[in-house]
Amino acid sequence: MNNILCFGDSNTFGFNPENGSRYDKNTRWTGILQCLCKDNFHIIEAGCNNRTAFSDNPAGKMFTGYKILPELLNDNLAYVILSIGVNDLQFQYKVSIDDIKNGISNLVEVIKNTVKNAKIILVSQEITENVLKSQIFSALFDENSIEKSKHLAKIYKQIALENNCDFIDLKTIARTSTIDGLHFEPQEQKEIANEIFKHLN
Repeated sequence: MNNILCFGDSNTFGFNPENGSRYDKNTRWTGILQCLCKDNFHIIEAGCNNRTAFSDNPAGKMFTGYKILPELLNDNLAYVILSIGVNDLQFQYKVSIDDIKNGISNLVEVIKNTVKNAKIILVSQEITENVLKSQIFSALFDENSIEKSKHLAKIYKQIALENNCDFIDLKTIARTSTIDGLHFEPQEQKEIANEIFKHLN
């Protein structure tokens, strides 16, 4: 029961906005969290670039949260950290606020039904205007994406309250990079790890 599943997208994977590489284990928040936990918990890193939470990603199963998550769940999990949903805001998916609420709620329900005793930590973030300056990500996100992302914290918090989950709003502790408005630089990785660590018993 000492395993922690960190399930998410590129920010869980450890995407480096400066060059598109993956941060090393001493820099990405999942690796820092493992250092903080020492031998008390084993961190399972399950982040994937461009992964959606509930939208059918044309890249396939590994990139579609609701399809791959059940395969990662088991009774040996003490916590599931769910940090996903931003990629569903890409304009190709045309999601509504209700779609977001229903999609994330369904993921939480899957976890609760599969791993009865695991504590769920729901993590939200926002997209900033800097995404429109990025040659890569401005081809995926637009002004509507940014506006919808402003609702994520409220939605996730409500879902957390309804399901007895912990909730973390990343915008209150970490700023997205000015490079792409989506990902986090090294100092922010530390802040994220420290905040999540506070929620572990």
